[in-house]
Amino acid sequence: MLFIIMALEVLLAVMALKELGLKIAAAAFGSILLLYFWVSTREVKGNYVTLQRSEMPWLYDGIAEMARKAGIPMPRIYILDDYIPNAYSFKNTIVLSLGLFEVLDREEILAVAAHELGHIKNGDTKVFPVLAYGRYLMMVFTGILILLAHRPSVTLAALLLYGLYEVARANFLKGREFLADESALRLLDVPMSLKHALEELKYYEDLRADVRLSAVPSIEPSIERRQKVPRIETHPSYDERIFRILVEIHGNNMFNQRMMQ
Repeated sequence: MLFIIMALEVLLAVMALKELGLKIAAAAFGSILLLYFWVSTREVKGNYVTLQRSEMPWLYDGIAEMARKAGIPMPRIYILDDYIPNAYSFKNTIVLSLGLFEVLDREEILAVAAHELGHIKNGDTKVFPVLAYGRYLMMVFTGILILLAHRPSVTLAALLLYGLYEVARANFLKGREFLADESALRLLDVPMSLKHALEELKYYEDLRADVRLSAVPSIEPSIERRQKVPRIETHPSYDERIFRILVEIHGNNMFNQRMMQ
């Protein structure tokens, strides 16, 4: 669906701008491809430290065992120097922030890592960058059509396609989060630890939200003010994820009990 919408946007540009549209499309695709390959091959830089087994054997071995279960190579593990609880994955790499170790226990941290392994196993770390570049492409074409086409019908069509892309992209990303949770449950020795981890992270985020609401507007950090801008959510809420995890766990338990009877 997403690639169909992008193709329609490019077709609209070619039809509306003729030869100029073709040149813009070629330049845009070329730039996106160069950016994609440059990002894919460059070394990661930032406040990361590569985790060595000797530093946290329980974490290193736990992730290694889950990677074996998932049938994927052992990922690189980076520890991010950030005390806000966070985790993400890219390429064949898992990043865990120091903040996770402040609010979660070992089983819960392994559950968060299992979710990121789910993204790697399901190919999301390859697909997500493509979607991000596709979004940039949609923004470029929409802006160009608005500025150069000078036709209300073309402007309306371009805006409509961009809106459809944003909605479709958000729905796709939410679905991949749920799928990563399902994959994590199959990798974990204690599946309920993922639910517990999400509950702890939700509690932490609720506390941060309360602090933001009680802050004096004049001294509230600008980054927090920007978060108030309405936008299409690309991640399901913690409550949605917890509910689905409970359904998955209890549904599997009921199925196993029936098979044993």
